[in-house]
Amino acid sequence: MSNQRSNRIIVVDDDPKLRELLRRHLSESGFEVLVAPDGLALDRLMLRDRVDLIVLDLMLPAEDGLSILRRLRGAGDKTPIIMLTARSEDIDRIIGLELGADDYLGKPFNPRELLARIAAVLRRRAAEPIAGAPESGNIRFGPFTLDLASRKLHRDEVEIPLTTGEYSLLKVLLRHPNQPMSRDKLMSQARGRGYEAFDRSLDVQVSRLRRLLETDPTHPRWIQTVWGVGYVFVPDGQE
Repeated sequence: MSNQRSNRIIVVDDDPKLRELLRRHLSESGFEVLVAPDGLALDRLMLRDRVDLIVLDLMLPAEDGLSILRRLRGAGDKTPIIMLTARSEDIDRIIGLELGADDYLGKPFNPRELLARIAAVLRRRAAEPIAGAPESGNIRFGPFTLDLASRKLHRDEVEIPLTTGEYSLLKVLLRHPNQPMSRDKLMSQARGRGYEAFDRSLDVQVSRLRRLLETDPTHPRWIQTVWGVGYVFVPDGQE
């Protein structure tokens, strides 16, 4: 797989063999790759270099991956993050997505699958030049405005921070008003890959968007569930 430009990626994992494997594999695919064994080393790299994406292991010494993710998002850092988790840690994957991770991949994994996930996340980045000319215009609903040029969501004059994945999912829903969309179609258009059975990541991101948008997330007005199908954006808030 070729890459259209040299994106800089930081791989954060305490396993030196895995770090070297991913560094070599991603470098051969056209990425500039930095590696870090822990959160402290990650912080030093991010102070020194521009970063396009972070591959972050969940289990790290001193500060674990979830704590690092929480700290970065709490500080307003929107750098795309792909979490690496053990397949048995389903609850941690869900928490990671709730905290703002853009995607996750369970260990053990094929490096080619990680490469595909990275490519899909980077396609959603605001500065990605291969997407062509920047989008323009606003999509308004209720008190909200989604600015397609800046990729920012505002409620009246107050910005509501969105992760890369949340923005992409919301944009897809807003562009198909009153059209029920299956999970597979949403996943394909928003994340560049198909929906996998038992993958709760899409539902987690819908729940996050509801908490950001809805007055009562348990009775959603804007993003409604279509049982047996998926979700639908209802612009006027009606059933």
